[in-house]
Amino acid sequence: MSERISQILAQMATLEADLITAVHAQESKMAFEIKGKKVEFESSVKAAHRKLKMNFFRWVVGYRPQNLLTGPIIYGMIFPLMLLDVCISFYQWSCFPIYGITKVRRSDYLVYDRGQLQYLNFIEKFHCTYCEYGNGLMAYMREILARTEAYFCPIKHAKKVIGTHARYNQFLAYGDATDYEARLEAFRVSLGKLK
Repeated sequence: MSERISQILAQMATLEADLITAVHAQESKMAFEIKGKKVEFESSVKAAHRKLKMNFFRWVVGYRPQNLLTGPIIYGMIFPLMLLDVCISFYQWSCFPIYGITKVRRSDYLVYDRGQLQYLNFIEKFHCTYCEYGNGLMAYMREILARTEAYFCPIKHAKKVIGTHARYNQFLAYGDATDYEARLEAFRVSLGKLK
């Protein structure tokens, strides 16, 4: 990897850390505190949230009909998602120890906290839980597959790829065969040291 690319990647990492700090600073203005898995709002915020909560019947009347029509399609996807969850978790559980790859912590990706928001009615909380599961599962799966790709084939594509995972930028340049086996082994060893 060229020195210029390494510098840009380091700048990106610094900017990402700055962004996380800025987002956390903004979130602290919302007057909540995280205590374990529970999110605690100040009592004044809780009271304001409860006032904003839409009554279920008013919510149903104002709900978009197309959402009701497509609901069975959306929620029918829970079965393939759960099957995917079982399969990818089994793959990681059975193969990562053999490869020496640090396992991906599921709880880092599947986070369920929107149900604690007092301004959402029970249907809205149900929708949020479904989306938290689906998107969290995809992020969890992506990291498992990213570690797998880094283990077996840490080589960039010749063509531009949209939406690459975080590990992709560290991969070897397409067509760069210099010390390939040694660099591949270095990738493999590093995957066992992940936190």
